[in-house]
Amino acid sequence: MDARTHRRAAGTPRALAERAGRRCCLGWDFSTQQVKVVAVDAELNVFYEDSVHFDRDLPEFGTQGGVHVHKDRLTVTSPVLMWVQALDLILEKMKSSGFDFSQVLALSGAGQQHGSVYWKTGASLVLSSLSPALPLHQQLQSCFSISDCPIWMDSSTTAQCHQLEAAVGGPQALSCLTGSRAYERFTGSQIAKLFQKNPEAYSHSERISLVSSFAASLFLGGYSPIDYSDGSGMNLLQIQEKAWSQACLDVCAPHLEEKLGSPVPSCSVVGAISSYYVQRYGFLPGCKVVAFTGDNPASLAGMRLEEGDIAVSLGTSDTLFLWLQKPMPALEGHIFCNPVDAQHYMALLCFKNGSLMREKIRDESASCSWNKFSKALQSTAMGNNGNLGFYFDVMEITPEIIGRHRFNEENMEVSAFPGDVEIRALIEGQFMAKRIHAEGLGYRVMPKTKILATGGASHNKDILQVLADVFGAPVYVIDTTSSACVGSAYRAFHGLAGGTGVAFSEVVKSAPQPSLAATPNPGASQVYAALLPRYSALEQRILSTAQRPLE
Repeated sequence: MDARTHRRAAGTPRALAERAGRRCCLGWDFSTQQVKVVAVDAELNVFYEDSVHFDRDLPEFGTQGGVHVHKDRLTVTSPVLMWVQALDLILEKMKSSGFDFSQVLALSGAGQQHGSVYWKTGASLVLSSLSPALPLHQQLQSCFSISDCPIWMDSSTTAQCHQLEAAVGGPQALSCLTGSRAYERFTGSQIAKLFQKNPEAYSHSERISLVSSFAASLFLGGYSPIDYSDGSGMNLLQIQEKAWSQACLDVCAPHLEEKLGSPVPSCSVVGAISSYYVQRYGFLPGCKVVAFTGDNPASLAGMRLEEGDIAVSLGTSDTLFLWLQKPMPALEGHIFCNPVDAQHYMALLCFKNGSLMREKIRDESASCSWNKFSKALQSTAMGNNGNLGFYFDVMEITPEIIGRHRFNEENMEVSAFPGDVEIRALIEGQFMAKRIHAEGLGYRVMPKTKILATGGASHNKDILQVLADVFGAPVYVIDTTSSACVGSAYRAFHGLAGGTGVAFSEVVKSAPQPSLAATPNPGASQVYAALLPRYSALEQRILSTAQRPLE
């Protein structure tokens, strides 16, 4: 074995486990409805998992779906002590099951993105002197300035969004700076609202955490820094410089930089586990905590995306995860720092008209039968003889269009298509839109590009064939049931292996491989090279017509 091979092998999970005499890393996920944990062994197999469901297991907090929706229907919060008590519960469950905490080499985790936690002055002293005789929630009861934390479902900060965009020169300027235009759920606007509506609570907050860094702080027994990737979902972090934007901080609240602390690379080891866990549960004192990140970035790690890859989640809404080298921030979508490669980026695009739209067209054009739906895709030609369709029964996010629009090969709008043409127009249109808007953010299909398909429609091989044809890349399917948790465990191994100095792909190369589901048909690239510009131009025509003022 030469020196280079030895160095590479020394960074594998098996080598790390053998060298340290321990066998696993833990991956946590503090999501909207539950806290979940998985243990991943040195061969990267999940061998333990457990969860605490907020509504079911902690009914005393009175949440529905893990949240409180307020009377204005815009404000949505979650009780911070519910999250703390859920961690107590899950650790006790693990202990009761005989889980051997002394085998844990490191841990990392994920949190629902954008949510924020406000630590009261003096909380750091409590965190650093926890008694192993008591559960966490009993000791941290008076440690928070506000007991109900704003989360990603909140949409009550429209005024603060306008203020933030105006301060930096408009929505596109903010997007270029922070990766996204102002969104109500993003943390900057939430902090600004708290400062404006409850200045006393803000002034009494010595630290503001994201849900991810809050959870990491519980394990550290001290404040964990915010990582670059989850920090990108705040409208506060300059994604190119990876530093807080002073202009954005200033418009949100005073002294904000000192309350946030300095951000760190997502693969950073932020410290060793608190002695509280050593004494109460039997963790080893050397167990490392790797920076926690957001649930979407952690899912990118769990799916093991690499440069040029794309993940397509085909669910109620369709979501694209993109690996970007040179991002081009726009008014739609979100660009974050990449959680596993500090030099690159990731992007998220959400399309609201997903599976419900596919099911409607199935019911209308295929007699409610997925089998007939598939046969329609099989019997129609790639490119649908030039017939293109746009299907948005609810107001779309990307782009902002509503209604159904059909165009024949001469770009004339028509009122209806035959059933099989309608089905292909829907599926081709959905995937062409995804490719066009991904490329709008700087994504480019590469020779080595893989598409990972997840969600309900990923079980339909004929839908996946259209996806492969439109993107000109092979489509794979992968189990993503616990992708944020598993990705967090992978990231723990990556942090231990040296983080920025070691390729993430090298650390996770022995993980279970996805299954090939579809490869592009011959001639697909030529067909869609001609159709994609037409589709984009027609989308712009629909948009301009929708925005034209009434006479």
